[in-house]
Parts: sequence; structure tokens; C-alpha cells
Amino acid sequence: MATKPISEADRERVAAAIREAEAKTDGEIYCVVARQSDGYFFPAACMAMIGILLASLAVAFVSEYWWVSIRLPHFILKQLAAVAAVLGLLWLVPALRIHLVPWQMRHRAARDNARRQFLGRNVHRTAGRTGVLIFVSLTERYAEVIADVGIGSRVDPLLWEDTIRDLTAHARQDKLADGFVQAIGSVGAILAEHFPLSPGNENELDDHLIEI
Repeated sequence: MATKPISEADRERVAAAIREAEAKTDGEIYCVVARQSDGYFFPAACMAMIGILLASLAVAFVSEYWWVSIRLPHFILKQLAAVAAVLGLLWLVPALRIHLVPWQMRHRAARDNARRQFLGRNVHRTAGRTGVLIFVSLTERYAEVIADVGIGSRVDPLLWEDTIRDLTAHARQDKLADGFVQAIGSVGAILAEHFPLSPGNENELDDHLIEI
């Protein structure tokens, strides 16, 4: 996904898109981009330990087949050395961890992070329960749109799928700001259709992109 930093001009474009969308609806749009949703040290270490165990079993069977004698203390010491080396490498080079973690676990971590942001940023605390979170986690290549219950009761969740797909495609092309602007426009159009702007509507959430 996107690797280059989001510029100040891009942040202002996203903020302007939020203001423009919210000018036509009672809904509130909140945008969050996370570089990574988890540290993954323990899951990566667990997968590495499983790999070392399987490799050890393979070495043991091959040694037995070829009648190669390995003293048990030496074998265990070599296993411990391999474990220490792998754990040290994972600790010193965090970028390696994600490659050892199954994609299902990555997406679960990103999905959980999206829900933490939805609750932690008070997107669920708007007066009409019409808040929408547009969330991207870059390392996990994950995007999601979470709508509050006031919207979910009237808008089919499947309507967000095109928005998520387009946002992910833009992020893969390193055009994250363009993706957010387009996503905000799409979400805003749906909100304007179902929750048009009413007199005296107040802006309840910040109109800018949050980076974590």
C-alpha cells in the first residue's frame, strides 16, 4: 500500500472533502489512517517457533535415515541458538514480523483497530448516531467503512463495498489522499440521500485526517 508520507496539502484536501460532504448531510464523517495495527512480535515469534520445531523434526528424521548420530544435548543447544537468533532478529527488525503472520490474523488486528478507533474517537457519540468512520491500515492492506447504528438501520452495508474497494486500490497505487477524497465523496452522497442536512445541524467531529 501507500508508502510516501501524506503531505500537508493532502491533509487539507481531505479536510475540505469532509467539510464539503457534511455541508449536505446530518451525518458525520471521520477519517483515520494507521501505518500498522499491531506490533506482531508474539504472533511472529510463535510462527517462527513452529517453523523451528518442524525443521528440527525434519533434521532428526533425516539424521536417523542416514545414520548420522547427533548427541541430544548438542541438538537442543542448536535449537536454542536458532530460537535466540530468530527472536533477536524479530526484535531488531520489526518489518520482518508481518511476513510471518497469516493474512487472517493481520486483517483481524486491523479490523479490531478500526473498532477501537470508532469507539475511541467518539464516532458513536453523535446526536443522531449518524457517524461514519473511514479507516485504512496500510501495513495490513486493509480498509473499512464503519457506520453507526442510526445509519446501519437505513443503509445497506453492502453499499460501502465499492467505496472500500476503490480506497484500497488508490492506496496500492500510493494515492492515499485521492482515495480518501473519493471515499468521502461516495460516503457523503449516500448520507445526503438518507440523512439530508437539517436546520441547526452542528459539526460534532473533527474535519481532518487522523494519522496513527
